[in-house]
Amino acid sequence: MSSSPHPCGVLLFFLVVLCASFNSSATGIEANQSASLSVDGSQASARKIPETMFGISFEEINHAGAGGLWAELVSNRGFEAGGESIPSNIYPWSILGDESLLIVSTDRSSCFERNKVALRMEVLCDNEGPIICPAEGVGIYNPGYWGMNIEQQKTYRVLMYVRSSESINITVSFTGSNGARTLATSNIVSSDVSNWTMIEVLLEATGSDPNSRLQLMTTRKGVIWFDQVSAMPLDTFKGHGFRQDLFQMLADLRPRFIRFPGGSYVEGEWLRNSFQWKVTVGPWEERPGHFNDVWQYWTDDGLGLFEFLQLAEDLGSLPIWVFNTGISLNDQIDTQRILPFVQEILDGIEFARGDPNSTWGYVRAAMGHPEPFDLRHVAIGNQDCGKTNYHGNYLKFYSAIKNAYPDINVISNCDASSTPLDHPADFYDFHVYGDANYVFASARNFDRTARLGPKAFVSEYAVTGKDAGNGNLLAALAQAGLLVGLERNSDAVEMASNAPLFVNANDRRFNPDAIVFDSSKVYGTPSYWMQTFFKESNGAMLLNSTLGAKTSASLAASAILWKSSDDGRQYLRIKVVNFGSSTVNLKITIDNLDSNLIQAIGSTQTILKSSSLMDENSFKEPHKVTPVQSPLKAAGKSMTVLLYPHTFTSFDLLTLLTMSQAI
Repeated sequence: MSSSPHPCGVLLFFLVVLCASFNSSATGIEANQSASLSVDGSQASARKIPETMFGISFEEINHAGAGGLWAELVSNRGFEAGGESIPSNIYPWSILGDESLLIVSTDRSSCFERNKVALRMEVLCDNEGPIICPAEGVGIYNPGYWGMNIEQQKTYRVLMYVRSSESINITVSFTGSNGARTLATSNIVSSDVSNWTMIEVLLEATGSDPNSRLQLMTTRKGVIWFDQVSAMPLDTFKGHGFRQDLFQMLADLRPRFIRFPGGSYVEGEWLRNSFQWKVTVGPWEERPGHFNDVWQYWTDDGLGLFEFLQLAEDLGSLPIWVFNTGISLNDQIDTQRILPFVQEILDGIEFARGDPNSTWGYVRAAMGHPEPFDLRHVAIGNQDCGKTNYHGNYLKFYSAIKNAYPDINVISNCDASSTPLDHPADFYDFHVYGDANYVFASARNFDRTARLGPKAFVSEYAVTGKDAGNGNLLAALAQAGLLVGLERNSDAVEMASNAPLFVNANDRRFNPDAIVFDSSKVYGTPSYWMQTFFKESNGAMLLNSTLGAKTSASLAASAILWKSSDDGRQYLRIKVVNFGSSTVNLKITIDNLDSNLIQAIGSTQTILKSSSLMDENSFKEPHKVTPVQSPLKAAGKSMTVLLYPHTFTSFDLLTLLTMSQAI
């Protein structure tokens, strides 16, 4: 039913909507408002921010690892993704050529005990006789994760296990998406593969295509079994298997810790599909993989516990291992039966830290890392505090870990920001999700938190819902306000990380994310670039700073002293978020610091802004919303700066402070 509204009703409706929009955008500043910020430059009142304050949280979500950071090009390399039943779904592998000329199926004939499914290819044609194969042959192909990025002059290692009662002649190729253009090719010829045989081929590409596929073709009649078919670029970071451009995006944040492997991925919808570390270590071809039932895709576990620890080491970050507590989203283990799970985790810590002669330290050493990894933190579960068995299970894990490794910091899932914990912990996990206003206001969450007891680990924060888009400026500004608040409360907060970290543009399971990629390209969302404003905060000196009493709640500010790793010089950084819709003239006064110590030449301001709050970056415009740096000519003990609406600005004042003065 519809009707024509009265003109006065239209006006009233317009005013209501206008007011609602005004409030929902956190626009509380009058036009051309003036505000003040005082900074205490004295060392006596400063305190050191934790070295681990800002890091990253990795979860296997959005194909972040499988088809992302982990550079394996083949999807379902072991043909296990369809499950153990025969015939098994081999997607995304497909038949190539006339389907009347070959029969493709699966059986359980693999030589690997933990992943028995293998692919059986019966070729009915030959290069002579009554049924002649096409000149190019028949076979199978794999398109990878929405296309394999093959680049000219780069080399790729293809490994596979093959078995056949007859001699074989297999053409291994990278081709364009439709198979018409060959980018790299090699022939595998062998007269004896009657037993499972590993074959390695190096392919150097003569052309480029981000949507390539891997083909296995033959013109010879017979039956061939394939298993564990892998293709990796040789130029992964340090040869450790990490995709170079995605790794660099992480490295550029200078994270001081990395939390892994999740997230809900740790729990699983059901325990049978949770992350179980023991089947993710050892030779890659012996790993069974598992179905990521929370985010609904298969992972071959090429990115296992060892690789996560290696990633942390390569980034110069501390690893934070989140492990399962016998609890999933739908089932859980009674505390009386939890001890085998506890032993699994003790074995996992031994894998990370044990002597090479220990049972699990030996396994790590055999994988090429005899030295222990620097594992100092573990989190007992993820978002499990409200589950029936969490407290009982937690205490079993806590006691066993502390008895064996008293130096390891244990993180509880339970919130202690307002009420003390009823169990021992070194840190407690705290998540912040909500609309932009909520996240921005959460900057004050820890203002009144007791400074005694365990500190907070804000391991996941993000703007969600309609405010988030696919990662826009609004979300970044709200999160900037939150991080400013966490920085100011770094005597109550030890660590903070955004979540999720990665999203493959072809598989968005959660929005927004910090880094977006496909097979060949990558860009940072505004939230990613916002985090770069905090990469110098780890271990810096936090200065007391106070916004004027009449200043709008739409401003958030902090001040730090930090030393550049590039030139060794000392800077005073003032970060200010203007979450409102009006320009602000901000007068900054720095007290208890000699004016001669501040240098105008060499001081800069960096601003994150755009023409619209909803602006996002994209593959076409990867730098639409990115920080812009310019000289700060007004640098001094007293200066008035312009804060544009909906902006995040960093003022870096070059100082002549010595190292001893800045500590």
